[in-house]
Amino acid sequence: MDTILNHQEVQHKIRRIAYQIYEANATEKEIVLAGIAGGGYTLAQRLAEMLQDIAPMHFSLCKVEIDKADPRAPITTSMPAADYENKAVVLIDDVLNSGTTLIYGVRHFLNVPLSRFKTAVLVNRNHKKYPVKADFKGISLSTSLNENVAVVFEKDQDRVCLE
Repeated sequence: MDTILNHQEVQHKIRRIAYQIYEANATEKEIVLAGIAGGGYTLAQRLAEMLQDIAPMHFSLCKVEIDKADPRAPITTSMPAADYENKAVVLIDDVLNSGTTLIYGVRHFLNVPLSRFKTAVLVNRNHKKYPVKADFKGISLSTSLNENVAVVFEKDQDRVCLE
């Protein structure tokens, strides 16, 4: 397992994404950080912590449950749609692999009127099956299809590894 980003580098990438989210949404009163369950939600929590230090607006966390084995199955969120209606939403995942999870997540949020919608990932891989892109990304990697990118979130030991 090769380490691509160590803890300090991961923190730097998260801080940079947080600033980009703030700059892109500077006129908003509230931003909903919608993290895809698992690493995406953990990244959303880390971004919320950073954003609270740098931005004056309110941030809400929303967990997005997507069945990765059947992404067309109904998607559930930890907050009702009315709570993010007409607000800025950032859909967050840890790794953008084929784009399947992100595109179905995007589709879910398109059913609700939003003031602004963006996507953010810590690692963007260049093997997309769908025409989806991350508006904010920590790092872009060109890897082979048989390699796996693992994002590990552990207290003071966050890292991104290539397996």
